[in-house]
Amino acid sequence: MATERPEIQGSRFAVSSGHYYASQAAFEILQAGGNAIDAGVAGGLALGVLQSDLVSVAGVAPIILWDAERAQMCTISGLGGWPEAADIGYFQRAHGGAIPVGPMRTVVPSAPAAWIAALDRFGTMSFGDVAHYAVRFARDGFPMNALLRQTIVDNLKNYAAFPYAAGIYLANDGEPPAIGELFYQKDLGASLQFMIDQESAALAKGADRRQGLQSARDAFYKGDLARTITDYYASVGGWLTMQDLANLQVGFEPPVATGFGDWQVFGCGPWCQGPALLQKLNLLKRFDLKSFGLNSVDYIHAHVEATKLAMSDRDAYFGDPRFVDVPIERLLSDEYAEAQAARIDMRHAFAEMPPPGDAAGAPWRGAPIPSPSGGEPHPGGALDTSYLCVVDAKGNVFSATPSDGSYNGAVVPGTGMNISPRGVQSWTDPAHPSSIAPGKRPRLTPNPAIAVRGNGKAFLPLGTPGGDVQTQAMAQTFANVAVFGMGPQAAVEQPRFASYSFPSSFEPHDYHPGLLRIEGKIAAATGADLGARGHRVERWPDRTWLAGSICMILDDRETGMKSAGADPRRVAYALGW
Repeated sequence: MATERPEIQGSRFAVSSGHYYASQAAFEILQAGGNAIDAGVAGGLALGVLQSDLVSVAGVAPIILWDAERAQMCTISGLGGWPEAADIGYFQRAHGGAIPVGPMRTVVPSAPAAWIAALDRFGTMSFGDVAHYAVRFARDGFPMNALLRQTIVDNLKNYAAFPYAAGIYLANDGEPPAIGELFYQKDLGASLQFMIDQESAALAKGADRRQGLQSARDAFYKGDLARTITDYYASVGGWLTMQDLANLQVGFEPPVATGFGDWQVFGCGPWCQGPALLQKLNLLKRFDLKSFGLNSVDYIHAHVEATKLAMSDRDAYFGDPRFVDVPIERLLSDEYAEAQAARIDMRHAFAEMPPPGDAAGAPWRGAPIPSPSGGEPHPGGALDTSYLCVVDAKGNVFSATPSDGSYNGAVVPGTGMNISPRGVQSWTDPAHPSSIAPGKRPRLTPNPAIAVRGNGKAFLPLGTPGGDVQTQAMAQTFANVAVFGMGPQAAVEQPRFASYSFPSSFEPHDYHPGLLRIEGKIAAATGADLGARGHRVERWPDRTWLAGSICMILDDRETGMKSAGADPRRVAYALGW
């Protein structure tokens, strides 16, 4: 199939990420002898600089990886909980139940711990080996691109509200830097260099690699950076403390999984929306998608109705499993999928989000569904996040979806970092399974995945930014490979669609019953037929960044060829050798 960009192929290794310079950093690590985990961490840290509007070095970083030596699939949560002083009642008393932009939506930052944990257990290099690319991009600058500038333009009020953030992202005239102008983040570079320096000092004193990594981690969670961060929160009445930072631990957890034809698809647990992707695939495999035809009215209708059912369950049941009893085995069972699939009427769309399935053996315990929202869907979720994946010559596979952009909170003076504002994905209604509580993690939208064909014949890491569009874009692009036999580049370039007929994961959790957006290249007659079935169809322009930015690599273990795709909707690029 002809593609807009060439499909990148290599026999040794491949990388695909949300920014071309991050892909370059990861590629150079692989050329230097690092493995996929070393390269993935280098690329992930670089994304926190290159796309700091969408990703924070001090944000979230959920990871799923295949460790070839141990023949093990593992997830790293990369998500922190609310500080111990968090008070759900504060938002009701002070903000009418809203979670405002700024420091009060901060949860304990987990990305540094997640990257370092991945290096410690599965990597081969030091923190300094992989982090120096991010330092260079921050210190020496990189050219402003259209997506970064547009994010700043769309959030001028948020940036202008915090003078230190404005000093980084806005020029003296209050406007963003021009496209092509070098963009610097000196304090962010200095923060990362401090972590490197602390590691180097420990290694110079005889520490081994693991002890050196611990010194880099301590620089952020216990040292001068931690003090600078928590002093700021104390000065603005925030909740984050030195003890919160020191107590953070990221989890190594087995993935959740489901079958789809001759594929097994693996994702992170219900502390994120990853299981919703698996639930949707469980429903879709009960339809003959290939006979429907790609992006036909039946094909799109089946996807959208499956999305509504999966998102209804997400709203009713998903939350931090340390606080909420999530019936995950039932939700991913074939018996449950059969019952749910029977609810899909191929001639009529659900006009609203349908009630959740009976997965708990008891009445639904969730919060009431909000009233329909007027106007445009809130853009915050579509802006957030980036993604990268790496495969190496030894068979390791790395897939990560870092997030927490600078527009969504307050950048801490002197650090260059927005400290994880992921509290924006919690609820102030205590009846909701993802309500605010001390130590409790919000329900995260970023959800990296890895699919495996034929018990190891091929590996397919994939993911995307896009908030609530993520699982929808991932399911469509995965089906392009698994059902229609496309290569990765052709798969990511196909037109997409997305439903908004469920409460958004992002504050203010707006809800747009029946709303379905389709990209420009989907046939006009298809849009009309979808409208006749009850969908409230709106047109996106073709290649909109709102439809996500999928990156994926097909690592064919039978041929030895690694084929990588990167989405032209944003600044994603792939490299291979």
